[in-house]
Amino acid sequence: MSGLFVTFEGVEGAGKTTQLKLTEAWLRSLSYQVKTTREPGGTELGTNIRALLLQGGEVSDRAELLLLMADRAHHVETEIQPSLAQGYVVLCDRYYDSTIAYQGYGRGMDLEQIAQINRIATNGLQPNLTLWFDLDVKVGLGRARQVSGQPDRMERLDLEFHQRVAEGFRELAAQERDRIVRIDASQNTDRIQSQIQSHIRTVIQSSLNPTDCHESAPKPTAN
Repeated sequence: MSGLFVTFEGVEGAGKTTQLKLTEAWLRSLSYQVKTTREPGGTELGTNIRALLLQGGEVSDRAELLLLMADRAHHVETEIQPSLAQGYVVLCDRYYDSTIAYQGYGRGMDLEQIAQINRIATNGLQPNLTLWFDLDVKVGLGRARQVSGQPDRMERLDLEFHQRVAEGFRELAAQERDRIVRIDASQNTDRIQSQIQSHIRTVIQSSLNPTDCHESAPKPTAN
């Protein structure tokens, strides 16, 4: 892989989607090739699954998990891996950490089972960097519900569920300190974006180190 894979994670209303768009604009201003995507919804299949999960009727926990994994397997194979192979910086709004936090910690599903299915769905593809937007759950839900007007299926779940999700993200960040960096999402937009840019620059520079596990860093395209 010659590209860079960055994922944006966090609870509802943490501002990650806004920051992803700002990050895309910054990278493009530096002449990087950028691919933005999301889960679920990064493909036509994913868009249909997203509508089913967020706006459809009730779905059992196990069916929800498997639908998300089907989307991920297709997404990785048809969008993410090809873009990385072409040297793109791929910015993804949610990836497998969300599944662990929401379905594992939130729903209480077996974490080892989720990990096993995730390995199949991702074909072993891990992000170079995960930006975790940490925000008080009540604040985030208030933001999300205000923006959407009509809360989706996940936003309608009770506060205790979302608190378990937040705990899941905290646990993941503690376990994978080299990959996951915490962003205090209560800060203003400019300060958050400045921190994101700093973290991405660091990862790009480390990718230029010949001892790094990645073959090469993504390079700006010629004007």
